[in-house]
Amino acid sequence: MDTKARILIVAGDADARAALAEQLRQQGHVVETAASSAKALARFGELGPDLVLIDVESPSSGNGGGHHGPALLSRLVEQDADVAVVAMVALADASAGVVALEAGASHYLVKPVNVAELSLVVARELAQRRLRAEATELRARLSERYRVENIVGSSAPMQAVFRTVAQAAASRSSVLLTGEPGTGKAMIAGAIHEKSPRARAPFVRVTCHGHAESVLDGEIFGREHDAPGGGGAERDGRIEQARGGTLLLEEIDALPVALQVKLRRFLEGGRFERAGGDQPIAADVRVIASSGRDLAQLVADGQLREDLFRRLDAVHIEMPALRDRPSDVPLLAVHFLQVFANARGKGISGFDEEALERLGGYAWPGNVRELEDTIERAVSGCRGARIAATDLPPSLRAGTASAAVPIPGSKLEAIERYAILRTLEAAGGSTGRAAEILGISIRKVQYKLQAYQDAPPSAPDPRPIQAGKRN
Repeated sequence: MDTKARILIVAGDADARAALAEQLRQQGHVVETAASSAKALARFGELGPDLVLIDVESPSSGNGGGHHGPALLSRLVEQDADVAVVAMVALADASAGVVALEAGASHYLVKPVNVAELSLVVARELAQRRLRAEATELRARLSERYRVENIVGSSAPMQAVFRTVAQAAASRSSVLLTGEPGTGKAMIAGAIHEKSPRARAPFVRVTCHGHAESVLDGEIFGREHDAPGGGGAERDGRIEQARGGTLLLEEIDALPVALQVKLRRFLEGGRFERAGGDQPIAADVRVIASSGRDLAQLVADGQLREDLFRRLDAVHIEMPALRDRPSDVPLLAVHFLQVFANARGKGISGFDEEALERLGGYAWPGNVRELEDTIERAVSGCRGARIAATDLPPSLRAGTASAAVPIPGSKLEAIERYAILRTLEAAGGSTGRAAEILGISIRKVQYKLQAYQDAPPSAPDPRPIQAGKRN
């Protein structure tokens, strides 16, 4: 938690204002005070506070402020709907607390305010505000990065993935994402969330690998203040943070068996217990799990419970390796080029011929993530108008670039393949333009492209298969 927050105290009693301000400043907060409604509104605009502590019973001290009641509280909330407001009410008029809550306060304290209670409430309200801010930021990032339209791929394997994403987004079922590292499992999970009715709720990620069991228990399910290893701190788990939204459990194969049981029970009944607790907590959360390992084999080996595997495997999406969808390589390369060139303000228009050959002839063991990193480095180092082979890392520059098919010396099938792919590249991926140039039908071009994907040549092809787009 941030040690400093901006807090505005609104109270007519000068001694109360001073005492409260001193207590909060000692805790590291930046504190401003106001005695009247008019001053409170002015200070609110200047400070932009994270939290307002308002005495709803204090009369105005002048300046045309008026009573510090629900009207002022409502005006503050109208100016910033995300601000946390804590009201202070007299013991003899506790009903004023209910009125304050109706006006937009998130909590109220009875005067005289207990210092320990004040500190606890302020900490909780600031934590909730931070979670709301993080959720808002994440939704903004999701809407830009995780849209299906931005997950590039027109190959047959990726089209099958997109169809399943659309089906999964419309359902409430758990989803299991498998595939090699770097294939984009997290992005697909984000796309499912963004396209689902849960899109306005949080999308929360947690990695199951690399944590002790007790730590991971508290991370996923939360922790009671007296739980072992918790340091006396109570905290919400990722399930509670994802309430109403989606929880992505990455590397689910690393989840300890005891936690597998807890997760399976949550998937069955929508309830769980915090670490160190015994009270069931209900939460409406859609779970997506991902793994780069053979989960069926882990079940057979006794490392993954079969009942959990079946629960998670309601919808299964296997992410294809990049080497299995070579037609997407140039599309992805151009996409990443545009992203990074725009971000750096560079006017790079594309790739030269040799650079494209290097990209298309590489096996990409790190999949899409490796391609993305490669293009980012190439854009950073490029000094010309186009990415050249010399801008690519040594692993792609090694050896001799693939040459055009020799004539004579090549079979007619290889020559036809070379002609179609080179023409398609020159036509910018348009099957219609390529067909027109070659004097054949669009259907034949599309049929040949599918055949090339289904039966790739034994040796690297001089040209990557480019995804077709219709005119």
